[in-house]
Amino acid sequence: MGQSLKKLAPGSEEKIGKEIGPIIENCYDTYLSGSDKDLSSDDFYRAVCVTIGEINKKLSSSQFRVPGTETLKEAYNKHHQGKGKSLTKDEFQKILQEVILESGFSGIGAIDIGFYIFGVPLTALFIKQGVMPRAIPNEIFIPVVTSAAVFVLAMLNKI
Repeated sequence: MGQSLKKLAPGSEEKIGKEIGPIIENCYDTYLSGSDKDLSSDDFYRAVCVTIGEINKKLSSSQFRVPGTETLKEAYNKHHQGKGKSLTKDEFQKILQEVILESGFSGIGAIDIGFYIFGVPLTALFIKQGVMPRAIPNEIFIPVVTSAAVFVLAMLNKI
């Protein structure tokens, strides 16, 4: 459970997969299992929102958006095959994957990445030009600073 969602989040794929899987299983067990009747759309929407909220707490850098009701209804009707039967864990995972891919992500994590990749090298270039403009050629300096920024992001599991 959660293996298909691990590619959506920043950081180590195995680590993220191990973090997301138990969250999905726990939310499924809490909100959806044991129910033999068809779920109301409100109950299902609440379960998806809580699950996405728990994933956001665990991943902290990128924040998945909560899907719209129409998107959720379409995904539910597409993946839930057994009408009148309870939703399986596999169906819940497929629904979450489709909804998260459509809704996308936002938050501080996306802003951080843009800041580090573009802002840090640009600021370093301005400082270099003011202090010692000819010490290191710009053709070498800019890629080195950009690579260092990407390395820091990778070490912090932001990308």
